[in-house]
Amino acid sequence: MHELPASGVWAELRGQEQVVEQLGRAARSGAPTHAWLFTGPPGSGRSNAARAFAAALLCERTELEERGCGTCKACRTVLAGTHADLTNVTTEKVTISIEEARELVRKAQDKPSTGRWRIIIVEDADRMQERGTNVLLKAIEEPPPHTIWLLCAPSPGDVLVPTRSRCRPVGPRPPPGQAVADPPGPRGGVDPATAEAAARAAQSHIGVAKRLATDDGARERRNQIVRLPLTLHSVSGAMRAAADLVKLAEAEAQSSFEQRDAEERAALLATLGAPETGTMPPSMRAQIRRLEEDQTRRAKRSRNDYFDRALTDLISFYRDVLMLQIAGGRFLVNEPLRPELEEFARRDTAEDTLLRLETINGVRMRLVTTNVSALLAIEAMTVSLLSRKDLDR
Repeated sequence: MHELPASGVWAELRGQEQVVEQLGRAARSGAPTHAWLFTGPPGSGRSNAARAFAAALLCERTELEERGCGTCKACRTVLAGTHADLTNVTTEKVTISIEEARELVRKAQDKPSTGRWRIIIVEDADRMQERGTNVLLKAIEEPPPHTIWLLCAPSPGDVLVPTRSRCRPVGPRPPPGQAVADPPGPRGGVDPATAEAAARAAQSHIGVAKRLATDDGARERRNQIVRLPLTLHSVSGAMRAAADLVKLAEAEAQSSFEQRDAEERAALLATLGAPETGTMPPSMRAQIRRLEEDQTRRAKRSRNDYFDRALTDLISFYRDVLMLQIAGGRFLVNEPLRPELEEFARRDTAEDTLLRLETINGVRMRLVTTNVSALLAIEAMTVSLLSRKDLDR
């Protein structure tokens, strides 16, 4: 097997040797498959892998074996997201609209301006509505000879079967803890112990690990969430815990977008030349209304994403409990809580723990896929997490 150097555009894909080999071999072939599907859980590096592959495909080196050098202008601009022949699509809204999908199809018809390929990366393919996916499917079935599609999603099941069947699968794995704790380059003042603890707590999610390593507030919020099961002793207490969790999520989402929303509105008004006082023309009101609708959808996604991360952290508590109950708990995500986890594990059975894990995962799915009230869903969840003895009180 050809050995690829852990450098160039592949340097960030630590712990992904098989993926690097697969993508490097395709880039060196000179005739890669026209559609790829990168899947993996959050933090697995699926988007990073797609960008590295795009850079290798557009690399300016003429020798195939040198593709993906990481130093030429093409490699650097692709990784920076500014290459003229790269379209990188991500969304802060709940879904990618059919209009956005149609624009991608139009973009795919354009010939490359400087490179050998036109590459379109869709980082949130799982957020594309079914009608939009069907529009995209036609372009993937009959692609222009110069266009390559790179779709990213959490799992193959998040993409419709017809689209999935026309893509070459790539499955990055979550990087090992050491790869997260010891990234290339300077640590930025983070000591090794803190970096390693952050990697463990983030369960190898690179972005979350970096935030936990550098943000005291983020570490404290996670600690409160993970310790929540230790505070559940009555139905009334469970209801209070649910309310606290919802308030924290809503405050986090509000603070994240309040300033940006105001700046976007001011910029739009300036661009439109809107009057400072008086009634706005209907055309201006329509554009402002569309902006407000986009901001509302974006805020909903941010709120859902925060709930998803919070519930993932909560799952890590019960995952550790289950490990203690059935496997001795040699590796715990929440190692500092080992004494409390061991005591908790003795209170119930592994079957009880599995039911709690299923409950939390069910709430995660409902919050993302339905319009259920977050407070009601999380209240029901926290009550379900009570032990039978606590429910009898």
